[in-house]
Amino acid sequence: MSNHSSKRSLAIRSAFLDFVEDPFYIPEAECVRYWSDGLLILEDGKVKELGAYEQLCDRYSGIEIVSYDDRLIVPGFVDTHLHFPQTEMIAAYGEQLLGWLNQYTFPVEGKFNNKAYAQKVAGFFLDELLKNGTTTALVFAAVFPESVDAFFEEASRRNLRMIAGKVMMDRNAPDYLCDTAETSYQESKHLIEKWHKNGRLLYAVTPRFAITSTDEQLRLAGKLLEEFPDVYLHTHLSENVDEVAWVKELFLDSTGYLDVYDRAGLVGDRSVFAHGVQLTDQEFQRLSEARAAIAFCPTSNLFLGSGLFRIEQAKSMEHPVKLGLGTDVGGGTSFSMLQTANEAYKIAQLRQQNLSPFKALFLATLGGARALSLDDKIGSFEVGKEADFVVLDVRSTPLMAFRNPIATATSLNELADKVFSLVMMGDDRAICATYVAGELAYQL
Repeated sequence: MSNHSSKRSLAIRSAFLDFVEDPFYIPEAECVRYWSDGLLILEDGKVKELGAYEQLCDRYSGIEIVSYDDRLIVPGFVDTHLHFPQTEMIAAYGEQLLGWLNQYTFPVEGKFNNKAYAQKVAGFFLDELLKNGTTTALVFAAVFPESVDAFFEEASRRNLRMIAGKVMMDRNAPDYLCDTAETSYQESKHLIEKWHKNGRLLYAVTPRFAITSTDEQLRLAGKLLEEFPDVYLHTHLSENVDEVAWVKELFLDSTGYLDVYDRAGLVGDRSVFAHGVQLTDQEFQRLSEARAAIAFCPTSNLFLGSGLFRIEQAKSMEHPVKLGLGTDVGGGTSFSMLQTANEAYKIAQLRQQNLSPFKALFLATLGGARALSLDDKIGSFEVGKEADFVVLDVRSTPLMAFRNPIATATSLNELADKVFSLVMMGDDRAICATYVAGELAYQL
């Protein structure tokens, strides 16, 4: 590799696709950027330039070029909600949310006070994300601080931009998984000081959901957000009918589920609420006002029978809510954001709505980055952004090759068709390579 300074440079040649705007609000043709033969210049892990190969190749003739012929490169996928301690119990049979937690989830999470065990699962989990093209995720750890340390150590080793936090849970859970309002505050504070903005890592204050926290624990979670205004709040909201009813019984003073969090100061522009299947119109409006985000988790909502999320309400013109996709492993059934978008499309269909291929891919990339307030750093190939991206093969299986005889699209309509086939039929086999901060992190 030759270049004129000590900076590490690399050029990638392929077809490239990203988004400059939100196709839910602006005509798709104005949102999509596409180069059928593009050249991406990377310098020190960031995007230096992207354009047509023929226009840039002479200027960068001294840099090593890696070519991905007949491939499509998009920004790395952003998973806005999942649980690393639930990796080993993915696809656990036959329950809806509350029964599933008691029968499967809580016993498995009890193992995560063992640091070595947590480290082993975290390493497998992160490798599985990379294998599926996911480069950033917002992740639940377990109640034990050791589980957070293990996760962040493994994420740091892979130089990933990851957000995670210790679960806070001081009631309605087994004794071996409960902390107290005060210990959850102290432990979370220590973990924030240790990990938040440590390299590419960020912290999320993480009460599991209103049912497993007392008023006092939620109040102290709000205090952490006041003390550290740039950390996240990550929790569950209005996933399941029985859960919403139980919240009403536990918090008699509140006007609804979201209001429980609001009274504790937990609803703001860095708050990410998973699910939101059972939200009221007023709650959607409040989330919009607060500039909070929803993580839409279609495979989980279908698997646990939680219901059909109202995408069109979250993305309404009147009260828009930041929206990303979440795999929600292990209530969700796949680490693949392609498979997650596939189920999102079907949920839209069942509600007589349309989720176009570009809208689905937007939610998995720039939309997810916006939901996590990270769109200044990731989510597109804008100059200066961190170079996290994924190399896709629209002909990755015999059936997909038959479906897409020609790999590279030459028009927007062709591109939409190929992206749609990837969303509906693609999985980890469609991921040829994943790059993290400009370095190859996974290769099929």
